[in-house]
Amino acid sequence: MKLGLQLGYWGAQPPTHHAEIVAAAEASGFDSIFTAEAWGSDAYTPLAWLGSSTERVRLGTSVLQLSARTPTACAMAALTLDHLSGGRHIVGLGVSGPQVVEGWYGQKFAKPLARTREYIDIMRQVWAREAPVSSAGPHYPLPFDGPGASGLGKTLKPITHPLRSDIPVMLGAEGPKNVALAAEIADGWLPLFYTPRMADTYNEWLDEGFARPGARRSREDFEVCATAQIVVTDDREGTYAAIKPFLALYMGGMGSEDTNFHAEVYRRMGYSDVVDEVTALFRNNRKDEAAQIIPDAVVDDSAIVGDLDHVREQIKVWEACGVTMMLVSPGSVAEVEQLAELIR
Repeated sequence: MKLGLQLGYWGAQPPTHHAEIVAAAEASGFDSIFTAEAWGSDAYTPLAWLGSSTERVRLGTSVLQLSARTPTACAMAALTLDHLSGGRHIVGLGVSGPQVVEGWYGQKFAKPLARTREYIDIMRQVWAREAPVSSAGPHYPLPFDGPGASGLGKTLKPITHPLRSDIPVMLGAEGPKNVALAAEIADGWLPLFYTPRMADTYNEWLDEGFARPGARRSREDFEVCATAQIVVTDDREGTYAAIKPFLALYMGGMGSEDTNFHAEVYRRMGYSDVVDEVTALFRNNRKDEAAQIIPDAVVDDSAIVGDLDHVREQIKVWEACGVTMMLVSPGSVAEVEQLAELIR
């Protein structure tokens, strides 16, 4: 089992402690650090800034939103950071949802799986640098020849030769088709709300992808990097209460009321009634109540909270289910060191 430091995206203001936590994570033997984006801070800028003070840890995004960048722009950013870090970059991608894609980026959300496949193919053409990059589309045609085109578009190779011709790509996937796609075309899976209780189901989805003709990886060399709330404490009740507002936001406030992929994750876990109630309260600006009605069992399904013995035992459970890395979000240097010691 490896540890990754999940720094996430910024809130209303930039965090002030990330530099010291990153330094502690590298010193403590963490494998990677990851940044994210929503509709505020971007993922690449803090990753490059913080990564410049590191020497060993891999630098990943969990996740970049596909619609934020064209595939060639994303490939350019990736090859640049890969050079600057000496070949330590991981590209973590996700499609987001229609509320963000169409409301924030002004792009079409339709056909997310097909767009993902085409997007990654273009990026890998850039990094391979074997021929001018081209795509028949329909989502990212290169050169562009649609309405309004000048007709002067030209296929190009990147000016800068990539350090690596094949930078690892992981997908932040939640539904069965998207998870299978990750197993087929990517190097890893970045589940946000993972529960060992559904490991057999997840493995069925992954196996479908591994079995497809031309699958890129097998289970033996595929990474499953699961976001995990790990808290060592004797106050389980208080910790559950602190986590519930986060779950209420994702369950009831991310996406539109009837199209929320995070909520669907919890429906598949068997919590449809909880999702409905949380969503109704959250959408009526009763956010505190929405958090309070979430049962402790819902938190416990995808978090590890308890004393040292309980946490150690649960980490073994996650590993036995196929998780190769746990992405954790410690709030202090002491917590970083404690988690590293637990893994050791």
